[in-house]
Amino acid sequence: MSELKVGIIFGGVFEEHPVSVKSAQEVAKNLDTDKYEAYWVGITKSGDWRLCDGPEASWEDGAHRPVVLSPDRSVHGLLVLDEGDDRGSYETIRLDVVLPVLHGKLGEDGAIQGLLELSGIPYVGCDVQSSALCMDKSLAYTVVGEAGIPTPNFWILGPGESVDPDVLPYPVFVKPARSGSSFGVSKVTSAAELDEAVATARQYDEKVLVEEGVVAEEIGCAILGNGAELVTGEVDHVALSHGFFKIHQEDAPETGSENATFIVPADIPAEAQELVKTEAQRVYRALGCRGLARVDMFLQADGTVVLNEVNTLPGLTSYSRYPRMMAAASISMTEFLDRAVTLALEETPR
Repeated sequence: MSELKVGIIFGGVFEEHPVSVKSAQEVAKNLDTDKYEAYWVGITKSGDWRLCDGPEASWEDGAHRPVVLSPDRSVHGLLVLDEGDDRGSYETIRLDVVLPVLHGKLGEDGAIQGLLELSGIPYVGCDVQSSALCMDKSLAYTVVGEAGIPTPNFWILGPGESVDPDVLPYPVFVKPARSGSSFGVSKVTSAAELDEAVATARQYDEKVLVEEGVVAEEIGCAILGNGAELVTGEVDHVALSHGFFKIHQEDAPETGSENATFIVPADIPAEAQELVKTEAQRVYRALGCRGLARVDMFLQADGTVVLNEVNTLPGLTSYSRYPRMMAAASISMTEFLDRAVTLALEETPR
């Protein structure tokens, strides 16, 4: 049986670029090369697409050939450009499937998924609609709220809009509505801090979410699957000593977090673990997710859960939560990648 040709896209132009590169490095270590022939496409911080040998240290040095993903379905893959040929010649590489290892803007918000839909190439992860919904926290809250799943109380600030600071139930969290990880997030404990927090969030997105703080434990659930056939990893617990979870902004996350300890399986009762898994799957289905996602929730003292957020392309770094939860359920990174590709190939391109 011939190897499947898989295009692996990583990097990106926004704030999660370095996280994406670290995720791609873990994919490179764990992809089964007996089954898959990998074509690595790195997107530089300036937006150049480069065909490279992998996410090694030198991939962004400009020595690699320019490449684009063709939206022409007859190509079904990559156009590798010949910079030294003034006739504009190019080589085509047909792909069987694409694995986007991209986080945040233009990677997790439906943008790359839309390009892949045009190309007709099967791809790992959520489709355009569910990616866009999950990326916008206010839309995700609205949809799952209509499905009867609890969410925090929240206020939406569009461009130029403000909220009366005296009506807010402090503490609140001020967030970019459409950004990854904890970039631009502030905890606000008084009205005097609000304007600065909104300005910080607007550095990442003009649409801002002000969210009532939830007194609860932070719990996560890794999900893999399509439709009714869903597999969950072991539930995790992010135990915070202070502040809020923001490991991707820390200086040396590989050596551990400055304020968080990760407990997998979570140190919560068995019935609470099952409730988190059940509610996370409800969220996953309500938002139309497929392939994979990490659903983060708050577990309150009374045993009820509230949605925090959904990550449709969660980090796959050496310190990331999703692979850790899957590993605790005896699903290695290699097996996870194999299952994710298989799920993508089961989907019929539209």
